[in-house]
Amino acid sequence: MLHWQGAPATAEVVPLRAKTKGTKAAHPSVSDMLSAMGVRMRYARNSEIYGEDEPAEFVYKVLNGAVRLSKLMSDGRRQISAFYLPGDVFGLETDDTHLFSAEAVGDTEVLIVKRGAFLAEVTRHPELVRQLWAQTMDHLRRAQHHMLLLGRKNAQERIAAFLLELAERLGCNGKIRLPMSRQDIADYLGLTIETVSRTLTQLERDGLIAIPVSRQIVLRDRTALGIMHGSLAA
Repeated sequence: MLHWQGAPATAEVVPLRAKTKGTKAAHPSVSDMLSAMGVRMRYARNSEIYGEDEPAEFVYKVLNGAVRLSKLMSDGRRQISAFYLPGDVFGLETDDTHLFSAEAVGDTEVLIVKRGAFLAEVTRHPELVRQLWAQTMDHLRRAQHHMLLLGRKNAQERIAAFLLELAERLGCNGKIRLPMSRQDIADYLGLTIETVSRTLTQLERDGLIAIPVSRQIVLRDRTALGIMHGSLAA
């Protein structure tokens, strides 16, 4: 079931233009198929897109903004397992229910397609199957990398890795506008917000980054950040 938590009046359904009959893309893509089949949905900041244990009835693609995947632990702590950025597809599960909750980080727009219709269309095109497999493997790689960060890296290494990956995913030239808060970053990296703030300040003092405003970070020394978290040899 689609729903919005906290601010239902901010959600708006915008039907997309129907697929043009009689035309066939030379190289079909998952993105084109979602655009042809889906509808746009707008979610306000912190609105729930779907909840943990709810039926996995839809597939989603981020158009604008960002989405966080999270689980609330029994002791009240929150663990964020992933961030989805513009272009990312999410909501595909191995089972019929969602293992985590998905929320809009800020004002966010997503494409939504019925899961059954999406999978039926994908299976008709081997190229779409290949693309979807590649995206799934990319998500798995990120999940494995995240496990390594949480299990074997200190605070500086975790934040250095996070900033470099975010810059790569956003395709920016070293100037990152953070779509998420420092609390979100802390809950993703298994740190406290105080540790995140203190570590960012230390990285700025060391000349590795600059923080012109609270939600903007400039990567001043990518090589040093890469060495710090182990992606580059010293």
